[in-house]
Amino acid sequence: MTPKAILFSAPSGSGKTTIIKRLLQYFDCFEFSISATSRKPREGERDGIDYYFLSPEDFERRVQAGDFLEWEEVYAGTRYGTLKSEIDRIAERGKVVIFDVDVNGGLNIKRFFGDNAMAIFVMPPSIEVLEQRLRQRGTESEESIQKRLGRSARELDEASRFDKTIVNDDLDRAVAETKAVIEMFLGAENQPAKRI
Repeated sequence: MTPKAILFSAPSGSGKTTIIKRLLQYFDCFEFSISATSRKPREGERDGIDYYFLSPEDFERRVQAGDFLEWEEVYAGTRYGTLKSEIDRIAERGKVVIFDVDVNGGLNIKRFFGDNAMAIFVMPPSIEVLEQRLRQRGTESEESIQKRLGRSARELDEASRFDKTIVNDDLDRAVAETKAVIEMFLGAENQPAKRI
């Protein structure tokens, strides 16, 4: 049986991961789908928690074996993808799958899940705010920031292909709006249990 899924996509720096973390404190029925990547871990990131970190060779081997639901070379030499085993793991636990994926990955996953998925696009207030957020992170080189901004402009054009667009100009409001959308999608059987 295909589980229900909520997928979030957005340009890097839009705040989707922050929104997801807030929602995970509210919904007990969620289980986060951990993506695989061929990039090296950043400081503080842990394998099997933040990502499944695979070598480029292992990533390619698993692509060839058909282990991925979807994958993409997001930046030259750096791949991200969703392992089918993650969906199986979460489905066995009877949970709603939560995805934090790039825009193309989000659209591919939506096609797989069909009506069992709610696809949410998190929109930054503007490209200028997006650039400011990326610079405030302090984790990216200037070249990396420029690549992300170029990709972001293309990704913003895809927002209309998602079920719902949330503008993240105020975090509390964006979280509340997203929570309401998800509650409506999940229906009575998966209503949230508030955690203190």
